[in-house]
Amino acid sequence: MLDNGTIANPGDHLLDALCEQISGMATELDAAEAWPSKQLELCGRYGVFEWFMRREWGGQQWDEVDIVRGYLKLSAACLTTTFIITQRSGACRRIEVCDNELLKKRLLPDLVTGASFATLGISHLTTSRRHLDPPVLRAEETADGFVLNGFSPWVTGASHADHVLTGATLDDGRQILVALPTNLSGVSIPPSAQLVGLSASQTGEVRCNRVEVSHDWLIAGPVENIMSQGVGAKTGGLQTSTLAVGLARAAVDFLNTEAERRDDLCESTNSMNAQCERLTSDLLAIASGQRVCSNEQLRTRANSLVLRSTQAALVAAKGSGYVTSHPAGRWCCEALFFLVWSCPQPVMAANLCELAGIA
Repeated sequence: MLDNGTIANPGDHLLDALCEQISGMATELDAAEAWPSKQLELCGRYGVFEWFMRREWGGQQWDEVDIVRGYLKLSAACLTTTFIITQRSGACRRIEVCDNELLKKRLLPDLVTGASFATLGISHLTTSRRHLDPPVLRAEETADGFVLNGFSPWVTGASHADHVLTGATLDDGRQILVALPTNLSGVSIPPSAQLVGLSASQTGEVRCNRVEVSHDWLIAGPVENIMSQGVGAKTGGLQTSTLAVGLARAAVDFLNTEAERRDDLCESTNSMNAQCERLTSDLLAIASGQRVCSNEQLRTRANSLVLRSTQAALVAAKGSGYVTSHPAGRWCCEALFFLVWSCPQPVMAANLCELAGIA
């Protein structure tokens, strides 16, 4: 039976209860056109969406360390659900810190409770297709707002979203951020891409054909290089590394269980445990403001560990791990996601060197 209490901190027993439930539903997401609606509903009922928001909007205003601890547990239970939540919380936090007070009052109360869903569509301003000319999503300024033409290429859960926080570029190079209502005339959402892993995140394009967006939906801009102006919220951060470490933790926990009855796994499992503990410690230290290593160094180590630990889990599971109902195979596919999701060039180069056996 569902406990309707609200999770108060990352050590709360209710978070463990939630994680147990969504972990048990993970195999359901292998079905075609799956979407974790039940998992997200549970997260809303347990107050997960409150973690990221200020108290004035009904949030709990968790600090960064607690958010990292919460994400570590959620991603170990279900990476797909947690990834969707990162995109949702990213949109919410950018709305929350913008200067459009009417927009915040209109959107934030329902976003905090989970009554509505917003997601991010800004990869074309940060990593994906950023340098293309003309820009993939263009804006034309009008007296009432803007007209959008083009598409946002990688939008998680777009077909389920009430609003997509996206950006567009004007002819003079300035950019805007808007909370795009998905029911506006001219907005279309094709079927999502079939991914190697996390297909149930339903990530794909949002297309705009002469979409008129009034100033009511403006979050920031027009300004040049909007993602580096401190408007909305900064991109990057620790969440990608956090989710990688969470998935690695799930794989290492599986190895721990197997090693209890198989001596041949003990040495390698002990090593994986030690690496996971060190990485978790450094992650939490950085989240608390300590400069133990750079974010890129942390991400490089997280990518390496999540790839190796998930494959080790598959080796330990043997043939049964190659059956779709076993989590080890799914973890291996999900681990590949971290090679392509917001992966900076230095991290990519370091991962390639490791894969090539170059010290």
